[in-house]
Amino acid sequence: MRIKSATSPRLIAFGDNDVDCYETTGMMYPGGNALNVAVFARRAGADAAFIGAMGDDPAGDHMRAALRAEDVDISRLRTGAGRSAHCMIRNSPTGEREFLSADLGVSIIAPEPEDLQMITNAHAVHTGRSSHVVPHLPAFAEHSRLSFDFADQTEPDYIAQVAPFCYLASLSGGGLSDADVMSLQTQIRALGAIWCLITRGEKGAVLFGPETEVSVRPVAAKVVDTLGAGDSFIARVLVGLLREEPAQALMDAAAQTAAETCEQHGGFGYPAPIEIDDSHAMPISQVHAHAAKLAARAMQRNANKSVPAT
Repeated sequence: MRIKSATSPRLIAFGDNDVDCYETTGMMYPGGNALNVAVFARRAGADAAFIGAMGDDPAGDHMRAALRAEDVDISRLRTGAGRSAHCMIRNSPTGEREFLSADLGVSIIAPEPEDLQMITNAHAVHTGRSSHVVPHLPAFAEHSRLSFDFADQTEPDYIAQVAPFCYLASLSGGGLSDADVMSLQTQIRALGAIWCLITRGEKGAVLFGPETEVSVRPVAAKVVDTLGAGDSFIARVLVGLLREEPAQALMDAAAQTAAETCEQHGGFGYPAPIEIDDSHAMPISQVHAHAAKLAARAMQRNANKSVPAT
């Protein structure tokens, strides 16, 4: 595992990606937690790479072009025959989003040996709940520092599976009380996470770590779309930690980045007219269960590859 800090740290983001499709405007934007973190880390000065899978369709072409434009390394990006993942979104007048339906397409993958080799040469690897790679977290953590986005998942059993491997554990806690935040970070750090970041919407965010508790208020912004704000916050905090920046300084910078993200449509821009195959879209409530099945199949495919032909 890499343990030294760097002014331009090498960061690998693994897993989920999609085009976020806005029902009201007819436009789509590159997105997904892992993909967004790769882009925002690159913008923050990191040497960033994205490992994932996209389809050989217009949505995939658009995401690949955006990553190239942002100078993100996509040398381990898979292009599969089939559909890229997409999510259909409706925005409220205040910029808050409602997820309507989604299709995971070819996006759910398991890491291959070449991916782990790339991760070995990085200062950190970022992934999250939406990437469905929990069985692979021990391997990730063995090869590099692990950053994991729990999203709003606070179930004790899930936390117990993930937190022991985390360098940075990030959670969305907009509805949590102050007492809940303290209890949650104590639980996560007691399990082994070095740093715990909890974003709290209008209440700002708080970072807990070794002899550290630093909070920040939201920076004023003309909010048009909150999509991607949390991802940009996580990316800037992670890059700052890898650079060993002062905790308050990196949190202030992350708050500024998140505010700027809220002032544009999509996670990080790059609008294009919606061009997707939505014949396999399903309600959001069904997506995570379906993703778990796809993740199991991806693991089996990798296992089959490793068996010598007879």
